[in-house]
Amino acid sequence: MIVLYFCSRFSVKTLIDRSCFETIDDTSPEFNNFAAILEQILSHRLKGQITWFGYESPRSFWDYIRVACRKVSHNCICSIENMENVGSSRAKGRAWIRVALMEKHLSEYISTALRDFKTTRRFYEDGAIVLGEEANMLAGMLLGLNAIDFSFCLKGEGLDGSFPAVIDYTPYLKFTQSSDSISSDEEELRTLGSSGSEGSTPENIGPPFIMDENSWYNKCKRVEQKYRLALEQKGYLEELVRLRENQLSESVSQNKLLLQRIEDMDLAHKMEKEQLEYIIVELQDQL
Repeated sequence: MIVLYFCSRFSVKTLIDRSCFETIDDTSPEFNNFAAILEQILSHRLKGQITWFGYESPRSFWDYIRVACRKVSHNCICSIENMENVGSSRAKGRAWIRVALMEKHLSEYISTALRDFKTTRRFYEDGAIVLGEEANMLAGMLLGLNAIDFSFCLKGEGLDGSFPAVIDYTPYLKFTQSSDSISSDEEELRTLGSSGSEGSTPENIGPPFIMDENSWYNKCKRVEQKYRLALEQKGYLEELVRLRENQLSESVSQNKLLLQRIEDMDLAHKMEKEQLEYIIVELQDQL
């Protein structure tokens, strides 16, 4: 459960980073991983539906979403229910994720569903992620996706509900904590340690000179990390500017070709007009 929550954090971050350089669509591996993680979270400990014969048939998270998100203003629930090319409940849930992202309302849907605690308890068993504290933090994380312009095709293979969502954990196993984050954790641990040892003997308290030295070292590390981040952002922006300049030069060349074609077409039109006028004059003479 904790692994899914942290993977969702990393997937949101990678989506935001990738959106700075290219449009996010169905072919983006970052989006496919994010959609699979969100589907796994919403399907965690989902109760089955009891049939008339007492058997428990499996449910999809769409059964929960379409009930819990009815109160969202201008929701897309009815539109997805009426989609002709989307048949299964799992496929409708995947279509809802894409539509909610394109409408920039995914966080609002999740927050509204979680606030309906009675419905959530009816659909999920104890220990589900959506019943824990991580669910509210997840809804807050999804707010960052509102800054991304998504573009999805609602007729692609990604909506096929015949196979379960598969998460690729490889990008998250390669994650390394930055020095800025490490220094922040060290400061937090030091603060907790000092607050917990207020009632201890003075021998347990380190010299103030060492604390100052450590704090200066951490500040230098943070400045260095910010400088490296600024350099990386500068490189990204320069690359983006070069890309836009190339696109602009291509557009200018295409514009010149179109203008040349228009001039050629005008010239051909004038020649055809002159030929037709000459033919009309000949026909009038013959008449």
